[in-house]
Amino acid sequence: MMYIDHTPALIALTILAALCVITMIAIGIKVGGELSRPAHRAVESAPHDLPAEPVVLQNTVNGMVELVSGWLIRGTPGMGVVLLLHGLRNDRSQVLGRARFLFQAGYSIMLIDLPAHGESSGERITFGYREAEGVKATMHYLAETFPSEKYAVIGVSLGAASLVLSRLSPAPSAVVLESMYPTIEDAITRRLQKRLGPLGSLLTPIFLWQLPIRLGITADQLRPIANLPALHSPVLIISGAEDRHPTVAETQCLFESANQPKELWIVAGAAHIDLHAHNPKEYEARVLAFLGKYLQSRN
Repeated sequence: MMYIDHTPALIALTILAALCVITMIAIGIKVGGELSRPAHRAVESAPHDLPAEPVVLQNTVNGMVELVSGWLIRGTPGMGVVLLLHGLRNDRSQVLGRARFLFQAGYSIMLIDLPAHGESSGERITFGYREAEGVKATMHYLAETFPSEKYAVIGVSLGAASLVLSRLSPAPSAVVLESMYPTIEDAITRRLQKRLGPLGSLLTPIFLWQLPIRLGITADQLRPIANLPALHSPVLIISGAEDRHPTVAETQCLFESANQPKELWIVAGAAHIDLHAHNPKEYEARVLAFLGKYLQSRN
């Protein structure tokens, strides 16, 4: 019987497997760097139909001075103030459509660039963790500027996560959370699958491994669903019926984790898109009814 030496084949397979692992790690590190890369850009002047005042806030975080850039639009006294927070890799201009109908309804509006976005400072996007510091600095400014007003916050995607992770105290009088991820694991897995296909989820552990090294945070610090029970504000949770990050099931879990009073709106036909632009008439009617219930009440 002839003896066949399989050693060369096994060595070749071992080398191939090692090369595959090394390649996956390299891709994961590259993707991690791209996802956390800051999204700085110059923001065009505010539209002429909105009387916006440029605002630059100074915020000290871990001994470092950071700048938060935004616009303040003064509405009718006594109506309330709404802070608008944009999504990942966007800036304050993303929420101008919301600012317009809210201003027309009489609200004062604050739009900001989250840290590491637009004209605000920041070396890395941290998926809501350090962006939350920008939210807190802005709310402190609004409390000083409008001491007798009630406040609401509308957060889109990253903006929603930043709000929940900020653990604002006192809590806003009303909160709208749009397309918010439950955990960073869910968010990154969905994005990697969208970019690289089903095998993209294999890179999620590599991305999570980078968080402490690249950003100085852990996955446990990026779990909005775990922070929702600490948010003692009336909340309206909105997401698209066709959204894949978060899915409808994930949004339902977020809704179950939120405190009462709470409302849920799953927007028919919408994916991970601008939900106001998708159906402006219904969006405006629902959001104005929700804000009016809690910002104009005498309680």
